[in-house]
Amino acid sequence: MDQVRQRAARDQQRLDSGAGISPKDLENLQREIASLAKRQGDLEDVVLEVMERRESAQERVTELTGRVESVQAKVNDAVARRDAAFAEIDAEAASVTKEREIVAGSIPADLIKLYDKIRNKEGGVGAARLNQRRCEGCRLELDITGLNEVRAAAPDEVVRCENCTRILVRTRESGL
Repeated sequence: MDQVRQRAARDQQRLDSGAGISPKDLENLQREIASLAKRQGDLEDVVLEVMERRESAQERVTELTGRVESVQAKVNDAVARRDAAFAEIDAEAASVTKEREIVAGSIPADLIKLYDKIRNKEGGVGAARLNQRRCEGCRLELDITGLNEVRAAAPDEVVRCENCTRILVRTRESGL
């Protein structure tokens, strides 16, 4: 646009001076100045349109930047809560592990070995409560034969579920 203005100003100076220029060249200069004025108007329109689009884009950038900051704040909050939950879980796991070690010290080694073997095989659960006639490990009811075997077993005898092979823990709710 500056080039068009400079050229129009230079041509206008030549036209105004008129010295040594033929009438035909003066007429051509007038047409060129008119053409440059039209071109300058077109360029100004383009510049205005670009400036409007730029302003609109800048507003959108500002809006999106605000949204990104909001989302990032939520992410940071979620990460902080997750980390706090992990810390709590780790502390609880350490506490439970200590308690397990204490309790495991009072249980016969062969029973611990059997429990660990079943636990590894059954996805982390080696013993399950017998509630009524149902094993809480596999959620299946023991058949009458299996239930009679559990009833006949001595209180300190290890009994296992015939379906999932977990160690059955007998309680008052076992219905025996």
